[in-house]
Amino acid sequence: MTDTRRHMWIPDTQIRPGVPTEHIDAAANAIVHYKPDVLVVAGDWWDMPSCSRWMEKGTLEREGARIRADLDAGNEAFGRLVKPMYAECARLVQGKRKRWDPICDFHFGNHEDRLDRYVNNNPELQGMFSREQMLTPGFNRHEFLTIVERDGISYSHYFANQLSGRSIGGTIPNRLNKIGRTFVQGHEQGFLYGVQQYPGKVTRSGLVAGSFYMHDEKYRGLQSNGEWRGVVVLNEVREGGKYDIMPLTMDYLLRKFI
Repeated sequence: MTDTRRHMWIPDTQIRPGVPTEHIDAAANAIVHYKPDVLVVAGDWWDMPSCSRWMEKGTLEREGARIRADLDAGNEAFGRLVKPMYAECARLVQGKRKRWDPICDFHFGNHEDRLDRYVNNNPELQGMFSREQMLTPGFNRHEFLTIVERDGISYSHYFANQLSGRSIGGTIPNRLNKIGRTFVQGHEQGFLYGVQQYPGKVTRSGLVAGSFYMHDEKYRGLQSNGEWRGVVVLNEVREGGKYDIMPLTMDYLLRKFI
């Protein structure tokens, strides 16, 4: 029997000062419960509104926004995400039980990339702020739009069109035809999943899950904040990147793991 593994995908959290983050504690406890072999954080963990080109200087929304506060908010939440996992890893070692040593990947997203662009446009800040101050202890850190393959599944914050540089969109079959591999991405709100069969009994799947936050985004309007939110467990990951999908909604996580 072929050995299988379990992956866990944490979509975009867009953490910033003042937003609720109880779901981070729920996700942390869920990680320990499910004990994935591979844990992938999608990126856009830090929202970085202080560096947003969409927030005009001098506006009430921009007033009070601080780079240091944005960094601290994301760092504090990330520490809460990983603390139970590392405590459980240590407990198993101390008890001489079967070890759990997950591969942990962090993908920088376009929101983290805001900091680089902002510092580049404000050279006086060079040396004061950088993405090195975004703390992801124990994680492999992957540059924005880097594609990382784990057990036949390709992960990235999103998959870019080679001509425009923008995220490949549309239906899952359309994305699969253009990406050409089983993939998982964040970046977009909501949840899309599909499986496509190709000649020679080849199947590929695509998953888009890019929203794991409790707050609403003002720019989207009241009617546009009802999309699916949660994390996704990929069970029975096997040869060729095949897996059994298990989405965990925000409501379920908060009921089960808080």
